[in-house]
Amino acid sequence: MPPEHPRPGLYRHYKGGLYTVLCVGRHSETEEWLVTYRSEALGSYWVRPLSMWQEPVNGMPRFDVVKENTEK
Repeated sequence: MPPEHPRPGLYRHYKGGLYTVLCVGRHSETEEWLVTYRSEALGSYWVRPLSMWQEPVNGMPRFDVVKENTEK
């Protein structure tokens, strides 16, 4: 796992939507780290490069943690 990555849990997008991070994994060809997450509003699943997940937008985080999943 990359040292800095989102833990499973609930996150708020900078535009206001809520998303649940499910896991972080690697692209099979490029080995780029990817974040898999689900829209709470629509139930659809999305994958975004970790580098994009972590980059700020307009001086604020693209995603902010609301609640990390502490269950094992």
